[in-house]
Amino acid sequence: MPRHRSSVPSKHQPRGLEILHEDRDIIVVNKAAGVLTVGTGRDRGRTAHAALGDYARKGNPKSPARVFVVHRLDRDTSGVLVFAKSEKAKVTLQENWRDADKIYLAIVEGHPEPAEDTISSHLAENAARRVYSTDRPEEGKLSHTRYRVLKTVGERALLEITLLTGRKNQIRVHLADRGWPIVGDAKYGKKIRDNKRLALHSHRLAFAHPWSGERLVFEAEPPASFHRMMSA
Repeated sequence: MPRHRSSVPSKHQPRGLEILHEDRDIIVVNKAAGVLTVGTGRDRGRTAHAALGDYARKGNPKSPARVFVVHRLDRDTSGVLVFAKSEKAKVTLQENWRDADKIYLAIVEGHPEPAEDTISSHLAENAARRVYSTDRPEEGKLSHTRYRVLKTVGERALLEITLLTGRKNQIRVHLADRGWPIVGDAKYGKKIRDNKRLALHSHRLAFAHPWSGERLVFEAEPPASFHRMMSA
């Protein structure tokens, strides 16, 4: 499916987002770290969802054009993110989301052993909105994260992560559980001032187009700031 080159004026281009693909049904973007996918209250106007809504309306508040959230990335996670341009496209994508391939890159503290494995646990969330693994299946949702070590530098390792289920903070919690917290993860790992961002990036996303059914694959390379954290 050919990439659509937008003619929207630059002043309405979405800040913090690089458009990778657009057609009549979807918009696929590369989200920068620090940008919320969707928010409420004070954050409502400073999100990827809001920025793409303005982009779709071309600055005309009376335009009926809308974008719909299909899935989310954490504020501090960068990379590939898809939005729908109609309710029907959103529902179709979400109904088939379990068949999507979601590949991440992560830099962790430590050298994971074995070099390739699947981490499984039941994940629950407490009143403070902190996600944790529980031994009580009735309290959490069974979650699976596959990882593979790509390389090690010093005391850190670069991992390729395949997200087999999509729970909140799943990758961060599973890696921290094993003793390999993601670099820059102040919530589940080490709080180090030199780490300017979370070293987690949505690298590749593959899914069936909601109208044609064609299998689409999108990739976004992590920014230079991500790579610098590998050798810090």
